Amino acid sequence: MDFIKNLLLEFGLNPTLARHLSTIIMILFIALICFVANFITKKIVIRVITHIVTKNKLHWGNILLERKVFRKLSHIVPAIIIYYFSSTFLTYQELIEKGAMAYLIIVILTVVNSLLNAITDIYQTFDISKVRPIKGYVQVVKIIVITLGGILVIANLMGESPLILLSGIGALSAVLMLVFKDSLLGLVAGIQLTSNDMVRVGDWIEMPKYGADGDVIDISLNTVMVQNWDKTITMVPSYAMISDSFINWRGMQSSGGRRIKRSLFIDTNSISFCTEEMIEKFKNIHYLSDYIINREREIAEYNRNNEFNRSNPVNGRALTNLGVFRAYISKYLQNHPGINQEMTLMVRLLAPSENGVPIEIYAFTNDVRWVVYESVQGDIFDHLFAIAPEFGLRIFQNPSGNDLKTLVNESTRDVMVMERE
Repeated sequence: MDFIKNLLLEFGLNPTLARHLSTIIMILFIALICFVANFITKKIVIRVITHIVTKNKLHWGNILLERKVFRKLSHIVPAIIIYYFSSTFLTYQELIEKGAMAYLIIVILTVVNSLLNAITDIYQTFDISKVRPIKGYVQVVKIIVITLGGILVIANLMGESPLILLSGIGALSAVLMLVFKDSLLGLVAGIQLTSNDMVRVGDWIEMPKYGADGDVIDISLNTVMVQNWDKTITMVPSYAMISDSFINWRGMQSSGGRRIKRSLFIDTNSISFCTEEMIEKFKNIHYLSDYIINREREIAEYNRNNEFNRSNPVNGRALTNLGVFRAYISKYLQNHPGINQEMTLMVRLLAPSENGVPIEIYAFTNDVRWVVYESVQGDIFDHLFAIAPEFGLRIFQNPSGNDLKTLVNESTRDVMVMERE
């Protein structure tokens, strides 16, 4: 700057004006150098790096470019230039150095933040990221880095040692615990969720308390993001996954079978012993022919050995339409292409109630997809509802308006017949 000042004095300028003008020229010169350096870094260096990354098809390199790690790194150059030229302004040297250093620290913090985001993105490209998510840990590292960076900036501007500020922060630990309560709880919860493998990205979880019922799409430091089946998003606090109960359907998804557990309610008044006509009719049903023949032989042998008098149907053993219907359902499920035959499959009678006798189907589909599951389940019960009358059985349901109307019409007709007579 003295060179510029002396050069201006040679042109006969006023010393005061020459001093101020030389300062302005020096500032413009430094600004020009910073602009040129930043331009060269962004337009040439970064383009070269981008070309190398693109040519070598480095996936992690593309992520670094998307996160603008190198572009943000280029801002360090102007800070270094300003810091280097601060000695030319003796009066403001200390202030400029502090400002340049603070700017340099802030730039480094932004670079580190982008680098941590890039590391998270790179990690999520691996399958293990669904089992061991690191987003929560990365967020903790970000908090620590930003906190330390903030301390360094303040200490630099105050001209004090960072250790002094750190000792002061120790005294404010109670306040910090209160401010970062959710983050600390989330960190502990994240460690437990990950170490115990309680939830992963992609798991279907159900948490009625928070209105969550869908797939986990993100696990962060403070929250678990769930996309519900209606495409809404529910944010569940991470520590709530530890303190409250929730259902994780991962076991069902990985087992290869989805459970069907539903009942048909049979009207008890329609249950009866099978007549000879009914038995002959059942023998013509594909899934029942062998069953009927074997059961008839077994029952006849049992009654003969015990010398039961079969003139009364109470004596001995006999087939019932409900028992045959249960056998048919079991055979039908064993031959259904949508049922997983390697998992539990049974048809059982539950305790009778005011709604009739429940026949519960307990089986698993061989496809866990919701649409396929509902299709298989609907196909099974459509068929069973339709064929129940073929066994002399009625499906129970509470009287509807049409039933009451029919009853009233029949009663009215009976009364009119009686009046005529």
